[in-house]
Amino acid sequence: MKTFTKLMTSGLLALGLAAPAVAQDDPLQVGFVYVGSIGDLGWTHEHDQSRLAMQEHFGDAVETTYVENVPEGADAERVLTQMALSGADLIFTTSFGYMDPTNNVAARFPNVMFEHATGYRRDTPNMSTYSARFYEGRAVMGHIAGNMTESNIVGYIGSYPIPEVIRGINSAFIHARAVNPDVEFRVVWAYTWFDPAVEAEAAQALIDQGADVILQHTDSTAPMTVMQDAGVIGFGQASDMGQFAPTPRVSAIIDNWAPYYIARTQAVMDGTWESMDTWGGIGSGMVRIGEMTDAIPAEVRASAQALADSIASGEHHPFTGPLNRQDGTPWLAEGEVADDGTLAGMDFYVEGITAEIPN
Repeated sequence: MKTFTKLMTSGLLALGLAAPAVAQDDPLQVGFVYVGSIGDLGWTHEHDQSRLAMQEHFGDAVETTYVENVPEGADAERVLTQMALSGADLIFTTSFGYMDPTNNVAARFPNVMFEHATGYRRDTPNMSTYSARFYEGRAVMGHIAGNMTESNIVGYIGSYPIPEVIRGINSAFIHARAVNPDVEFRVVWAYTWFDPAVEAEAAQALIDQGADVILQHTDSTAPMTVMQDAGVIGFGQASDMGQFAPTPRVSAIIDNWAPYYIARTQAVMDGTWESMDTWGGIGSGMVRIGEMTDAIPAEVRASAQALADSIASGEHHPFTGPLNRQDGTPWLAEGEVADDGTLAGMDFYVEGITAEIPN
């Protein structure tokens, strides 16, 4: 029965149609591929917490497996191939660098549904992409940072110079500068998603440059430890990192994947799964703002919450003109909002950021 169902699925996908419901005599097999450790207390931790929430939601109707610490590249393709050969019906790949491996394996296994996080390519009808508008959360964190810095130097630990990270730097800077025209951003690239030693060194380098507030787009809590020792404030990344509250962690961007994982798994079970692109934000609940601690002045907590609420409602878009590119050339006119295509491929800084984007 299961083999027949998968053959039917393959044929319908070739026609661009929704897949039929998966036979219910066996549990749906759902796999997850993680770039880091489930104990990183950041990006991978939140994906795995959402996997567990999905597993609890469906009970015995679903069986989940995961492989952690999978490098982006050929290793990922081998892991994905083995997962598909082992009987997975649905596979979630949870890092940008898995985009090519996921597309390659999806083409070889048309009877398996693939979901790739933070990518932009889906070459086959059995593949979807999903991501969160992290830049919305970074706008709120930037607002807080601009209000709280005393040195007027805000540090930013970047993972890799890809559009997702560049968007976040720009969004945070725009909203920090909106409340503090004197603020400067210093960026250190770690060239890793998860490496506590490297991340700690990046945090220290920013502190040595005078940063008294640091944002990070890397996954470990190591920068928090360095910030705590130096009396610098920061923000939880991907998960709450609440063990460092009330300082250095004063708030957080929290990734909430569980509703998406539940909905997409249900779609496979129901036969309604279709290839699509999903980009959710604060309004959809895919991005959450962590509790703002009392270390943030009351008036700043109130204004930050108001900003988050206006983003959630659609009243405010973090990339609204007038905005220029870093070299001063016009980008967005007064009141103009950036289109998703430009944001998805963003490879430039906005005016006012003096750092350079590495090639």
